[in-house]
Formats: sequence, structure tokens, C-alpha cells
Amino acid sequence: MNFLIVGLGNPGSDYKETRHNIGFKVVEALAKEKEVSFSLGKQAEMVKFKFKGHNVTLIKPTTYMNLSGKALNYWMQADKVPLENVFVVTDDLALPFGKLRLKGQGSAGGHNGLKDIEAVLKTQQYARLRFGVGADFSKGRQVDYVLGEWNPEERITLEERIKTATEFIKSFVGIGIELTMTNWNGK
Repeated sequence: MNFLIVGLGNPGSDYKETRHNIGFKVVEALAKEKEVSFSLGKQAEMVKFKFKGHNVTLIKPTTYMNLSGKALNYWMQADKVPLENVFVVTDDLALPFGKLRLKGQGSAGGHNGLKDIEAVLKTQQYARLRFGVGADFSKGRQVDYVLGEWNPEERITLEERIKTATEFIKSFVGIGIELTMTNWNGK
């Protein structure tokens, strides 16, 4: 079986350490754990490896957040990945920092990357791991907040939360979304 894991973020060093790029950070951590390296592919940096007998492709779209669906769709088609084997990792303002929640469907909740994925796939039925980044910003400062870097307090537990997020991905590939939600949501 083929799986596509999509970390959402923006390319370039200006965005590397921002909250909006947590999807990139999670797939980078999994690639590091699997001792594989990203290379530039069509519309994304990508890497492939085997896990529990499955073919896994990790991508970091180079299309910028607002066109994430374009890269996701390209790699879905190229690797013949069925929709039920697509897994998206995204930042979420509605969750407190570090809270992780896997869902099999749902609205984009105002997230432009998810909106574009929905528009391209023409469905809200795909797995997404929402990584809480909190909402510690004043009215009208949302963009500055998500494009801001992690504060020192967040950095203390960030690596541990990223590691937990990679466990969600491995579980999804190994045992599917339902058991992964049962076993990991709330961790």
C-alpha cells in the first residue's frame, strides 16, 4: 500500500521556525528518525521509505501554504495513493499549544492550506493531524502570530510534541485512522 504524508508549511528560511511550519517540522523529524533525506521533487521536497511493508512518501509542498492542494494532488496521482491513505499535518490556532488531534474529516476552520486541499480534492474526508499552536495574539494579529517563531516557553516541549506527532503518523500507516485516533488522541 502507498501512503502520502503531507506536512504543511511555507518554503524558505524566513518561515523555517514559524508556527505555521509545524507540518514541515513533523515530517522532517520522521525523515530524520528513518534516516532518509528530502530532495527537491515536483511541487514539493519529498522523500520515500518503507514502513511496516508500506510505501510512504513524505512531502513538504514548495507551492506555499495557500496552494498546498496542488502539491498534494500531484503526489497522490504520481504515487497512486488512495484518499484514505493521505495524512496531512497542520498547525491549528483553535487548539492549545502542543495539543494533538487526529480527525478523519472536518472543515478547514479558516486555514488556507486546508481550504486549498479541500478545493482540489473536492472533499473534507481526509485524515488531518491538527497540531495546536495556541492563540496568544490580539485582535487582527493572527497572521503575525502564525508567522512568528516559537517562544522560549514553547520551545521547551516542542521537540517532545513533534516526536508524539510522528507516532501518530506511524500508527496511521501501521493500523489505520480509527485505532490511531483511539490510541493517540489525548496524548
